[in-house]
Amino acid sequence: QVQLVESGGGLVQAGDSLRLSCAASGLAFRLYSMGWFRQAPGKEREFVASISWDGRSSNYADAVKDRFTISRDNAKNTVYLQVNSLKPADTAVYYCAAKRGIAAYVSGYDYWGQGTQVTVSS
Repeated sequence: QVQLVESGGGLVQAGDSLRLSCAASGLAFRLYSMGWFRQAPGKEREFVASISWDGRSSNYADAVKDRFTISRDNAKNTVYLQVNSLKPADTAVYYCAAKRGIAAYVSGYDYWGQGTQVTVSS
């Protein structure tokens, strides 16, 4: 059974940083592209960032491009999202997702975690 477990969220102030983690189990991690998505209250879930199977390629949403960094450790079956210079508009539940394939996909993910809440106060 595939499990994706996010951690690292919390309540922070504008300008602060967080490191989100997603531990994967039940799948051959290095065969999967990994992504982060978020859903703010009253809004649809949106793409944030993704990384290829080997970590050499990544994609970012325009809103986070210069502030967030996605990375992965295939030895630990874990993907990370470093989030810097947080803004109140970044407040959302952040979800980790996995998609079989080698590229850094922006959609079509197969497996999802339960999410971790990030709340940014002004």
